Amino acid sequence: MKKKTLGFCMTGSFCTFSKVFPVLDDFTADYDVIPVMSQNAATIDSRFGRHEDFIKLLEEKTGKSVITTIEDAEPIGGKGLCDAMIIMPCTGNTAAKLANGVTDTSVTMAAKGHLRNGRPLIIAISSNDALGANFKNIGLLYNTRNVYFVPFSQDDPKGKPTSLVADFSRAPETVEAAFCGLRIAKLFN
Repeated sequence: MKKKTLGFCMTGSFCTFSKVFPVLDDFTADYDVIPVMSQNAATIDSRFGRHEDFIKLLEEKTGKSVITTIEDAEPIGGKGLCDAMIIMPCTGNTAAKLANGVTDTSVTMAAKGHLRNGRPLIIAISSNDALGANFKNIGLLYNTRNVYFVPFSQDDPKGKPTSLVADFSRAPETVEAAFCGLRIAKLFN
C-alpha cells in the first residue's frame, strides 16, 4: 500500500527547530514527506544554528531536496502532490499571510495551492505576537475550512505574554485527526 504524502513546511521560528526535527522522524516513518522551507528559514543563520545544517538535516531525514522557491512550490497544489500539509513551525508572519491571502513565499504558495485542493492544512503556530495583533489572523485561520491547529499554549506568560507555541509532540495525532476532519480541541494548558 502506498504511503500518504505529507508536505512538511518550515518557517523562520528558529528557536523551535530543535523541537521540530525529532517529530519529523515520526512523519517520515508514516508518510512520504515533501520538505519545504521559507526563504528566511532556508537562508538565515541564527544563534540556534546554521541554515545549511538545517537544510542538510531536513534532506537527510526526508530523502528529498528542500523546496525553497515559489516556482518550485507551485506544482505542489497544481499537481495535488500532498494528501495533507503541515507548517511546523508556523510564524505569526506566515499565519498573517495565509489569513489574508498573501502568497509571496514558497510556504504560502505551497499552502495556498494545497488548500485549493480541499485537503487538510495543519498549522503548528510559534509566534511571539500570537495573542497580540496576530490573534485575529489565528482566529480567521481557525475558522477556515480544512485548516487545523496543533494544540498550543503560552510558552512564557510572564516574560512573553503574547507568545504562543504549539505542542509539537502532538503534531502526528493532529495530522491523523485532520485526515478524519476532526480538530483536537484543547488549545491552552
